Parts: sequence; C-alpha cells; structure tokens
Amino acid sequence: MTLAPARRRIALVGTGHRGTGMWGKELMAGWREHVEIVALCDLNPLRAENARRLIGTNAPIYTDIDAMLAEIKPDCVIVCTRDDSHDAIIIKALEAGADVVTEKPMTTTAAKCQAILAAEKRTGRHVDVTFNYRFAPTARRLKELLDAGTIGEVTEVDFHWYLDTRHGADYFRRWHAQAEHSGSLFVHKATHHFDLVNWYLGTRPVQVFAKGALRNYGRNGPFRGERCSTCGHAKHCDYFFDYRADPWLKELYDAPGDVDGYARDGCVFAENIDIYDTMAATVTYETGAIMSYSLNAYMPIEGHFIAFNGKKGRIEMRQYEKQAFDTPPYDEILVLHNFGPVERIRVEHAAGGHFGGDDRLRNLLFKPGESDPLGQRAGTQAGALSMLCGVAALESVRQGRAVTLAELGVEV
Repeated sequence: MTLAPARRRIALVGTGHRGTGMWGKELMAGWREHVEIVALCDLNPLRAENARRLIGTNAPIYTDIDAMLAEIKPDCVIVCTRDDSHDAIIIKALEAGADVVTEKPMTTTAAKCQAILAAEKRTGRHVDVTFNYRFAPTARRLKELLDAGTIGEVTEVDFHWYLDTRHGADYFRRWHAQAEHSGSLFVHKATHHFDLVNWYLGTRPVQVFAKGALRNYGRNGPFRGERCSTCGHAKHCDYFFDYRADPWLKELYDAPGDVDGYARDGCVFAENIDIYDTMAATVTYETGAIMSYSLNAYMPIEGHFIAFNGKKGRIEMRQYEKQAFDTPPYDEILVLHNFGPVERIRVEHAAGGHFGGDDRLRNLLFKPGESDPLGQRAGTQAGALSMLCGVAALESVRQGRAVTLAELGVEV
C-alpha cells in the first residue's frame, strides 16, 4: 500500500490583504491536499481573527512569532508582513528548522540581505521568494524565445512599467510611502522588474545609475488630510478611496485598525511621504547588456512595455493590465529579425492572478513532482540581486552617481 505524501504544515505570518488572500484563502481553496495551515501569526489579534474566518481555518492565532515557532514547529513559514520586517522573521524561521516562502522584496537593505543569506547557509534550510511575474504565460514565452537565441546575444533592454491612479496611488496611502518601511518603490515594486530582467537574460546586474522624483503625490497635492474617511476634501479629491466599500478590506482593516492605529486610507498627499513616484534607471550587466528602465505611479493605464534588442533582431511586447479602453484577452509578442520575416506570437491569458502566474507559482512550491525547466522558482540569490538593484538605484539617486552592487558589500 502506497501512503499519500504528508501535507506540509504551513504557518502564515502577516494576515493583511496578500497573506489572507493569496497565501490563505486561495491556497486552501486549491492546494489543501498538499498543505495545511497550522498557525496564523500577526501583531494585530483582531486582524488575525478576521483573517482566520475569511480563510476558513481553525488554526491557532499567535501574536508572538517566537512562541509560535516553538509550539507549532511548522515545516514552512510564509512571510507576508511589512517589507522591513521580513529579515527578522525569515531568520527566526530558518533557525527554528523551517523553510520559508517570503513575499517580495526579500528585504529592504543590504545589511538585512546579507543576514538572510548567512542564516540560510548556516541553517541548511531554504528560502523561496515569490516572484510570480516569472510565471505569467507571456513571461514564460519570452524566456523561451530568449533562451533559444531567437535574436542572438541581447545587448539592450527597454523596460517601462506603468501604475495607474488606483494601484499606483495605493502605495502612497499605506506604509509603503515611507522608504524606511518599503525601501521605496525602487525596492518594493521594482524588485519584480529587476528580477524579471535578471531571469530573462540569465546574467547578473553590475551597476545602476538612477534618477527619482516625487512629482504627483506627497507635498505636490493641492490639499491634504489625515485619511480619506475623515477628510473634508473627500468630495472633490480625485484620489478619494473608500476602503469600507470593499467587504474584504473592511474586514481586515476597519475594526482591526482601531487596535493598532493602521489607516488603510492614508492621504496620498501626506507631507511625510519620502518615496518617488517618477523613476528611471540604467542598469548594466555582466554580459555587457544595458537596460533602460522607468516606473511611473500616476498613469491612466496599468501594465508594461518591454523590448529586447539583440545582434540578430528585436523582441517587443506591450502588456495591458488595467486600461481606459478595451483590450484583448491575450498578449502579442512581436519578433523582428534583422534579415528575415516578422513574427507575431499570440499568448492567451490564463485565469487567476497575474494572468495565471499565481497558480503556477503555488503549484511549483507545493505540488510534488512539478518540473522547472526554465528556472522560474526563485531563491535567495534571485531575491538578493533584484532588491540590491533597487538599493543601488535608491543610493544612486541620493548620491547623484552610479552605484555598483559590489560596493553594497553583500556576498551573493
């Protein structure tokens, strides 16, 4: 008689929107035969209690991670807390004998990055970083084309990411708006983008020169209040956000906000915002390739454009996510050969978050026997190289010069 493999015992640390959704309710809906949630941990007990109900679990709730690790002894800890707290939780989990799945970015500073790398090596446990954009169908197809040498050696990448006035603004009404918590959008958001290019090219970034400015949010606003729900300008503010209109967000952040003081609808024009909403960077790689990158957080469109210039041609793709106009349920990749025909490759979107990427990521992490021919699963090296690009970009803006990853002092 063959016994079914034991389910992995998962502890979820951080029960906000991402933790409760993708790594809680959705994980239990589709992967219950492979994993079980054995504990929820959050500094806010009411949020954790509401999350437990939304997830549909009877797992015990902890507010102390040390007690949770000692009593539950999970196989794996999923980290979905504020970015600047990832390192301490990851290290505690590794030292308690658990593997870790952490939301991106892996962490926010070079020193914290080095501490995570050292802990993983010291304990012999493993950390996965959840770069779900790698798993989108179009990203997979682009990787296959590049690996096949379709346009020869890639010499240059043009990469531009657009956040709309809902998604983009949301980073400026939450904890992300302070660089000490998020590392700025160069780390929190662009870690996804830097990782994609590192993965696409199969090489390591060497140097970053960047510019950044706060042009739309923060002190640029014509007025401001403490938060949308109490603001006298709500009726004529384009960025007014009623989180209570969303039952999911209301459950996680309304009454729980009274416990810890966290406002889910902070003012996007707050004067203490110190991250950039307008960003550009030039990144050079070990192969000699150069990337031109930009990120803007107040556009009427959502999505990105990417193009790869090689010695034998060019590949380009424009992906639409949320637009002010109708878009097809597929992406089109354009392959232009220097001395040959033009190819148009249609890639259909899949159901689920990130065009199906979220499901494919969870499959690879938790379903036994899943193959990974393209190296989509990302560990600490990928997590480090991508966030260090962001750290180097932030330092470059502050110092007004190009910054190498080597000078950040992380052995990766």
